[in-house]
Amino acid sequence: MLTEDGKHLYVSYDEYNNLIEKLTIKVFQSGWQFDIILCLARGGMRPGDILSRVFDKPLAIMSTSSYRSDAGRVQGELDIAHYITTPKGEIAGRVLLVDDLADSGYTLKAVIEQLKNNYPSITELRSAVIWTKALSIFTPDYCVDLLPTNPWIHQPFESYDSMRPEQLIQKWSV
Repeated sequence: MLTEDGKHLYVSYDEYNNLIEKLTIKVFQSGWQFDIILCLARGGMRPGDILSRVFDKPLAIMSTSSYRSDAGRVQGELDIAHYITTPKGEIAGRVLLVDDLADSGYTLKAVIEQLKNNYPSITELRSAVIWTKALSIFTPDYCVDLLPTNPWIHQPFESYDSMRPEQLIQKWSV
């Protein structure tokens, strides 16, 4: 649900899963065949997992991080892992890069540049996200929602960013 001022988008678990399914349909209907899915951790892990299951393709993971301060709400310096975790060998062939959103677009742009420079065995690379903000410098190949007001997206699992184990113990103790 987008707030009236357009500054916040609140997404429930059901909406989130529906958006991932819509993204899956967009990729399928494009007719593009790919060999492996590379998701960006953490945001791309949930969409990447579902796409991997539906398309029955291996899932590789690359860790990136830029949102660390203020319970994940403040963007800092971008860190990109030097290694990719893959089910077998090195990532190669036609790769579908998956993340949750193109916010500023800098992460996706930097990751694609790194992949092109360091993995010559990648023959084709396309990107898929749930959301793209209008201010993004990068336009993914597949996207479900373009967000013209650039809202902060409140994803259903973000409460865990500030939760600690002691709070879960308190929550579940009767």
